[in-house]
Amino acid sequence: MYNGIINIYKEKGFTSHDVVAKMRGICKQKKIGHTGTLDPDATGVLPVCLGSATKLCDLLTDKEKEYVTELLLGVETDTQDITGQILRESSPVTDEQAVREAVMSFLGDYMQVPPMYSALKVNGKKLYELARAGKEVERQARPVTIHELEILDMQLPVVRIRVACSKGTYIRTLCADIGAKLGCGGTMKSLERTKVGIFRKEEAITLAELEQIRDSVGIETRLYAVERVFEEKPALHVKEEFCKLLDNGNPILVSHTMENIKYPDGEWVRVYGKNKFYGIYTYETEKKRYKPVKMFLTEE
Repeated sequence: MYNGIINIYKEKGFTSHDVVAKMRGICKQKKIGHTGTLDPDATGVLPVCLGSATKLCDLLTDKEKEYVTELLLGVETDTQDITGQILRESSPVTDEQAVREAVMSFLGDYMQVPPMYSALKVNGKKLYELARAGKEVERQARPVTIHELEILDMQLPVVRIRVACSKGTYIRTLCADIGAKLGCGGTMKSLERTKVGIFRKEEAITLAELEQIRDSVGIETRLYAVERVFEEKPALHVKEEFCKLLDNGNPILVSHTMENIKYPDGEWVRVYGKNKFYGIYTYETEKKRYKPVKMFLTEE
């Protein structure tokens, strides 16, 4: 069984579930999961977890992401992208400086209302299911953070933008909000995800390339070890006589580690024993011990 993460470049027309299904065939194993949905028409980085790394799926969805999007001004659709039905068309703003100022005004924190065409649930129902039934419900605005905004190209009415943002940010809603601020409306013309945490577009491979790699140098050559995702976290090494505690997923004391360091309450640390990575632990000041957050014991 393969254990680790593969940085897949999702091509247009595939759903994230399609990618997982095809990878199960390519890798000949069932335990595979993706780390956050990309719409079928969107392309780009989709980290896929295999084997013991599937425990990472929920953690990677929380990672900061980067996108390149094309905003089409003068058009509003029900889905906030060009696949939807056109609700309104108007003359797009032609003042490049006004467009630049409107785009850059979203840099930083802002309250974003999730789109109806999303997988978020209201009273147990997914919003897109309600939208397809012709129903619209009130959605609460949620805080998101736009860390970086860069206008890559402006050929009005189309603006190409690079966006680095926090989890939970809808880029098509950002496009619609920019259009609303300009008073002409806007919709997302295209979307490419270029980065998820440490995973970048430059190192991503397509499903076809993965199949070629399998038949030549082997899939394991493109596997990222789980610990790579946490490389910015401090490391602790457990003394060999206490590694049985790690094998059983038990808490450990500060004195059980070679470093003998007490990190702040709640801070995540990488824990190693017998020259292998066991998982992520966090310190509990009250109990004076490190407790496991996620264990990544390798499955054969």
